Amino acid sequence: MILLNDKNEEFKNRNRKKIAQMFNDKKLKKTSEKWFLESYKYEYSYHFSWLGRPIIQYPQDMIAMQEIIWNYKPDIIIETGIAHGGSLIFSASILELIGKGEVVGIDIDIREHNKKEIKKHPLYKRITMLEGSSIDKKTRDKIIKLSKNKKAIVFLDSNHTEKHVLKELEFYSPLVTKGGYVVVFDTIIEDLPEEFVQNRNWGKKNNPKSAINKFLKKNDRFKIDKNLEKKLLVSAAKDGYLKCIKN
Repeated sequence: MILLNDKNEEFKNRNRKKIAQMFNDKKLKKTSEKWFLESYKYEYSYHFSWLGRPIIQYPQDMIAMQEIIWNYKPDIIIETGIAHGGSLIFSASILELIGKGEVVGIDIDIREHNKKEIKKHPLYKRITMLEGSSIDKKTRDKIIKLSKNKKAIVFLDSNHTEKHVLKELEFYSPLVTKGGYVVVFDTIIEDLPEEFVQNRNWGKKNNPKSAINKFLKKNDRFKIDKNLEKKLLVSAAKDGYLKCIKN
């Protein structure tokens, strides 16, 4: 008699093998990279919404975020960068299914029309918005107070300069305990052609990925979760899924 658990494990093992094979397929990886660059020209990540609000994320990263939230079941999700609020609604919707938790969004400038639409949303009951810089000590102190004695996950997606992201990592990574994640978005900037990031404050060697490299040299509590990256193939957060491996 084959038990259901045996079937589940068989399915998982088959997936692990296929993911490893896929990740080692150089032709497929090259095709994925080419597709990313070609679609980037058309602002691909801007084309999606979540429960009525623009989310400005790649669908692959959204699936990874969902897995992280569902598996870890945090009490609080801290997000830097609000924009239209789609990511806040996304996180709140998964927490609503879990049956607990709140999302705290931080942005230096929350546009009034976006704030109005977010507040009208049925999932706003799980959302708190803080207006101010994510690297301001007053903001950090508010977040520390809100997250006290709570399981936390952190999503960083605001100013993409190395200096800013590194400070965010230093500020908010201590709030994450073993098994939790800090996800740093737009690490892909490091791999984009120069013309793709012209007229920006960030670029090659000055971006979220370069911030991660500096952060990990001094912090051994986190490691890059390559297992997530291997199965995504297409992601704006390559090397950006940082898993906390010890308290």
